[in-house]
Amino acid sequence: MANKSIQYRSIQGDTVDFICWHYYGKTTGVLEKVLEANPTLAEYGPVLPVGTLVELPSLSTQVTANTEVLWA
Repeated sequence: MANKSIQYRSIQGDTVDFICWHYYGKTTGVLEKVLEANPTLAEYGPVLPVGTLVELPSLSTQVTANTEVLWA
């Protein structure tokens, strides 16, 4: 089965960080993938204009958590 993405239409006050947090449950590792899927999104600045379409790629197998140990 191919990975599918969905489209999200922004509402007032939406940021890419918030959309990632709401859809994926985190921003670490996924924010970059969303920006890669939407190359012009960063041009809007921190708050997206109402009605902006954001492609949300399926990332279930593409993003892994950073498990670096800082101390033992």
